[in-house]
Amino acid sequence: QVQLVESGGGLVQPGGSLRLSCLATDSTFSALNMAWFRQAPGKDREFVAAFRRSGGGGMTYYGDSVKGRFTVSRDTGKNTMYLQMNNLKPEDTAVYYCAVTSGSPISSRLRYASTYEHWGRGTQVTVSS
Repeated sequence: QVQLVESGGGLVQPGGSLRLSCLATDSTFSALNMAWFRQAPGKDREFVAAFRRSGGGGMTYYGDSVKGRFTVSRDTGKNTMYLQMNNLKPEDTAVYYCAVTSGSPISSRLRYASTYEHWGRGTQVTVSS
C-alpha cells in the first residue's frame, strides 16, 4: 500500500510562490505515474499537473489554468514529487492532493481522478493579501 504525504502548503500573497512536496513510501517510486489535483470549497476536484514515466525519464502535463505558472518534477532518490507554483492567484486557493497509479494510463487519462489508486490527505494553499 502506497502512502503519500504532502507538505509545503501555507498562506501566500498574490504573485508569490510556494513549492509543494509529495513523499511516497514505496520502493517502486520510479515506476509510478503521479499527479497533483486540487479542490476548492464547493468545487469539483481539478487536475493540476502530472508526471508520466517515459523511458528513463518522464513527461509532464498541466491543467490549462496553471500552464506556464506551475512546474511538476520528481526526485527518485528521495521518493518525492514536487509542484513549484509561481505567480499565485487567489483562484489557486484550494487543498492540493498528490495521487499515484502503478498502472500505465494513456496521456488523455491523466487528468481524471479515477485514474489514480492512491491519494494523500492534502495540503492547504491559501492565496490572499
